[in-house]
Amino acid sequence: MASVLLVEDDHFVRAALVRHLTDASHSVRSVGTALEALREISQLHFDVVILDLGLPDLDGTKALKMLRGIADVPVIIATARDDEAGIVRLLNDGADDYLTKPFSAEHLTARIAAVLRRSGSRSGADANTAMGMGTGPGVGMGGAMSTMGANGPARAPISHVIRVGGISVDPQRRSATLDGVELDLTRREFDLLAYLAGRPGTVVSRKDLLARVWNQPYGADKTVDVHLSWLRRKLGESAASPRYLHTYRGVGVKLEPPR
Repeated sequence: MASVLLVEDDHFVRAALVRHLTDASHSVRSVGTALEALREISQLHFDVVILDLGLPDLDGTKALKMLRGIADVPVIIATARDDEAGIVRLLNDGADDYLTKPFSAEHLTARIAAVLRRSGSRSGADANTAMGMGTGPGVGMGGAMSTMGANGPARAPISHVIRVGGISVDPQRRSATLDGVELDLTRREFDLLAYLAGRPGTVVSRKDLLARVWNQPYGADKTVDVHLSWLRRKLGESAASPRYLHTYRGVGVKLEPPR
């Protein structure tokens, strides 16, 4: 049984595919927009994603690139486009397979099985993002890293804790708190917060965030904006009334203590 996310805006098609995939013993969640899909993928684990290109809120090719910035989950594209150049672009952008509409439910099931066989042989380990650290007003670091002596055993390292106002970030333990209350962050939200907290008071460009947090030298700014929006909510603020996260249009974003 596989955990499947179906991204399809046509209610009738979605209902039929959900029914078939459920009958095939798969666990299925379904959404009708790209942003809903990105939210699901950032919060839950899926074995495979079936992505329709004709979504109402975002072109499927852009959605694919944003999805690739969040997870390495296998993606099967469902498209009415059958031109070879377009299909090659989709595969180069990160799609694992594709189906040309219309297709049968049995065909989809077979493609899912094939993709899962291939993905099962790949390592799914994620590299940890390197985090820089700095100090400034309302900012501090606690703890010190122990080192192994030449003639003695190594001691367990003590984490550096980055503090920006009421925010505390522990990169080693991958935990963060706001005013002493632990934040429930996804992996990417934590990486984003830790990277910004390591550069307090500094405006960081979206291009830099894509390269350092997502490990993508190129990508869609919308990926960063979506994650910033989710992170703001968990910090109890909004773009209109920021406390910690300040956006500078056309420049980037800055994390600093409230004034």
